[in-house]
Parts: sequence; structure tokens; C-alpha cells
Amino acid sequence: MGFEIMKLITVTNSSKETEKCAAKFAKTLKPGSVLLLIGDLGSGKTTFVRGLARGLGISPKTLIHSPSFTLVNEYAGSIPLFHVDLYRLGSIKEVEELDLENYLERGGVLAVEWANRFSYDWTRLAVEIHFNTLSPREREISFYERKENEKGR
Repeated sequence: MGFEIMKLITVTNSSKETEKCAAKFAKTLKPGSVLLLIGDLGSGKTTFVRGLARGLGISPKTLIHSPSFTLVNEYAGSIPLFHVDLYRLGSIKEVEELDLENYLERGGVLAVEWANRFSYDWTRLAVEIHFNTLSPREREISFYERKENEKGR
């Protein structure tokens, strides 16, 4: 069995569209899903997580914000959401101390902002989501997912 990379690119024209895109995407997720959110400051990562939360059944009354200082925010929904931010961490040792595998074992979706800052051993079937700012309102969002296939390498 081998792997293939699946790629999908979409462009959103507002924060609301980014949230709708994420809410729709959330409907495809299962417990144990890992999302690696990669993009510059202000590129839409936390906005995307807000939409994920809605798509996972988390109450619209729940404030979804960046876990820059808390490092991990937990939200209860039909599938729990664990929102992680690695921006302030200085070493791979600090990432390991977060015990991210524990969150996966709890049956939620793990959304990790700034996942590209460290060479952490992410699950091999994680989805990388790249955010590119095209204009003050417009974002290009690229989804890269490793899928198992029946073919050899």
C-alpha cells in the first residue's frame, strides 16, 4: 500500500466565507483528525478554526479565539475540538510537553496553528491547510491530504 497527495485549492472573499468553507470541511472530519494550519499572521487560521467549531456542532455562543497564550483551547461539540497554537513555543521539547497524542486519544479534532515551526512527528494522515493572503479580504486556502491507496509506492 502506498500514499498519494490529494490537493484542493479554494479562494474566499471574506471572513464569513472562510468560516463557511471551514464549517463545510468540518462535516468530513472524524475523531482523531489532525489539521496542520500553516500561514502568516493574519492569514485566516483562527477564522478558519471558528468555522470548524460551528461545523463540529460547537455552540455559536462559544467564543473561539487564538490560544496564543494558553497554547491549547478545548471546545465541546458533537466532536470535540482541540485548538493548538505553537507560535510562542521555542523548542520541539516544549511541543512534546503538550502531549498532543493525548488529545487524539480523547476522540477530537486537533487543529494546530503554526504547525510548520517544528519538525514534530505528525500523524502520517494529517491534512495540511495553507493560508495565503491575496488581498485584505481575499484568502487562498490550500488543502493537502495524504491518502492511502492500493497501489505500491
